[in-house]
Amino acid sequence: MPAMVAHEVERAGEAPHFLVVTFPAQGHINPARHLALRLLSASPGARVTFSTPVSAFRKMFPENEGAEAVGHVDGAGVHYVPYSDGFDGGLDTSAHDVSYYMSNLKAAGSHTLGGVLARLRDAGAPVTQVVYTVMLSWVAGVARAHGVPAAAYWIQPATVLAAYLHFFRGTDDLDQAVAAAASDPWADVRVRGLPPMRVRDLPSFFTIASDVDHPYAFVLTAFRELLDVLDRGDTPTVLVNTFDAMEPDAVATLHQHGVDVVPIGPVLSFLDASATSVNNNNDLFKPDGKGYLEWLDAQEAGSVVYISFGSLSTMSKRQITEVARGMAEIGRPFLWVLRKDNRGEIDGDESCSGIGSSAGMVVEWCDQGKVLSHPAVGCFVTQCGWNSTLESMACGVPVVGAPQWSDQGTNAWLVERKLGTGVRAAVSEKDGVLEADELRRCIGFATSDVVRAKAALWREKARAAAAVGGSSERNLRAFVAGN
Repeated sequence: MPAMVAHEVERAGEAPHFLVVTFPAQGHINPARHLALRLLSASPGARVTFSTPVSAFRKMFPENEGAEAVGHVDGAGVHYVPYSDGFDGGLDTSAHDVSYYMSNLKAAGSHTLGGVLARLRDAGAPVTQVVYTVMLSWVAGVARAHGVPAAAYWIQPATVLAAYLHFFRGTDDLDQAVAAAASDPWADVRVRGLPPMRVRDLPSFFTIASDVDHPYAFVLTAFRELLDVLDRGDTPTVLVNTFDAMEPDAVATLHQHGVDVVPIGPVLSFLDASATSVNNNNDLFKPDGKGYLEWLDAQEAGSVVYISFGSLSTMSKRQITEVARGMAEIGRPFLWVLRKDNRGEIDGDESCSGIGSSAGMVVEWCDQGKVLSHPAVGCFVTQCGWNSTLESMACGVPVVGAPQWSDQGTNAWLVERKLGTGVRAAVSEKDGVLEADELRRCIGFATSDVVRAKAALWREKARAAAAVGGSSERNLRAFVAGN
């Protein structure tokens, strides 16, 4: 009897057990944890296990260090069991580059994740479905070797997945068109099934495709490997963190080209009344203890500008100075996430003396879902990571986008051109800095009545998709019912 069929016979009648596997970065862990909670809610009686590398597990649950084999169970009932990427103490970037890390992640991860599957099986809790995030296409092979079906979880917009699909397949010579116009961000380009776009609206990695020595060349390799896995049929289903009304064109072109995408978003646990929300005290970055929610309570409705450029971006000294100057000139209260690794740039610098003034508060990290849900917040200045884009939409908060890399340009295009819920800021051609005058202009536009009305409209559409009976909720339940 084939291994997959035999395994399915063995688990007949058992409650589903989902294993959610993710890359050790905050932008991957967040949507994966939200999905774990949504799976629990969609399948009462199911078990959900979350697995990320040991180094990330130790940051999330420092009290469990030394007991990684035992794992952790959170208050919602999600089990956390780490695998090893070969760098349990974290990657020393002074000794190894990310390309080296990725090759070791695949080798060590394949072995140790297989061990996780075997231990769960031997403990009487066999996994019935593996779900893995981007950058981890090798997980599909590990699952197959253990007779367990695998599904990918695409944590960027469907538009980006469609763009990668057509780029790697060379549909309509898209790869050649991008290569010819790579130096012109304003050049027009057509992606099969999508509205007209410009080079700057595509994933930034497209423009480095010919540079095999580029430090981020490994990202294109990882995405190409995922598309290869989809073509082989190792991963028949791709769960996508979007919803039908938001990206119908992208979903349609993916279906037409043989990719079984299932929109299940926005995957945000705070939208599910029956689910326990993600505890952000278990993020890779820790809040600094400031009473930012109490501070927001004291502000007028819609008055606060929330500023955060995500978990990976590092702000230059000039960018910090320009944001500080812009906010001082606007005079609106602001809540600004400025991580510790940025603080050294500005300590003792008089040009940044406005930071943390009486008009605003600066924190090292915060619970972004709670901040964006707060009635005092009226605008979000963001790099337009997909998690931030979805959270702002679900909370009805207009956006000023300052994309930097990866999918962020596409996300900003969706926000500005397709949804009308914000504006993409122009940045300096010299160093990519969002300057004070442009920041002031964009905040004024984003907080206009027209944009605020659009944001309120898409808030309702996003919540309707995720609510019981909504398109995404039905899609997720159908996926769960097949396990």
